[in-house]
Amino acid sequence: MSVADRRTTKRVDSSRLRRVSLLVLDVDGVLTDGRVQFDSTGKETKVFHVHDGAGIAYFRKCGGRVALLSGRSSDVVKERARELGIEDCLQGFMQKTSPYEALLTKHGLTDEAVCYVGDDLTDLPLLRRVGFPVAPRNARTEVRRVAAYVTRACGGDGAVREVVELLLRSQGKWQTMVERAGI
Repeated sequence: MSVADRRTTKRVDSSRLRRVSLLVLDVDGVLTDGRVQFDSTGKETKVFHVHDGAGIAYFRKCGGRVALLSGRSSDVVKERARELGIEDCLQGFMQKTSPYEALLTKHGLTDEAVCYVGDDLTDLPLLRRVGFPVAPRNARTEVRRVAAYVTRACGGDGAVREVVELLLRSQGKWQTMVERAGI
């Protein structure tokens, strides 16, 4: 059984989705719209979509793990990870393969158990490797070509929530979240 992505006509093998237990997310361009903003004091600010945060919480409540893996370092991201209960917040890694491999070792997983969501060229090595590679709608063309799934939503505007719902529906867990009203 497969799921059709209406925009790219790619077919998603549902068995790939059912194997995912670790969701690894790039930050800028995935959890945010990709803009880097600074206030008048020079402090970095970011805007996160609450639906993405709720989706992360739902995935974790259903037994999944979530990790952030970013090329940049930001106190704002560290705080958002803390707020969402994400223990693995890996920042400052433009080359993401080594920290990714450390995540696999830490959690005793293989590539097939991972969904990675990325939007730019630095994400390509992991997107080519994981069991379920995803790109937000506004990702770079090269990234969208590699992705097994391209979201309808843009990064920072519900793309992560869309991925979580796709995963949980394929794993037969979404209806439980709906019935429990997300709690």
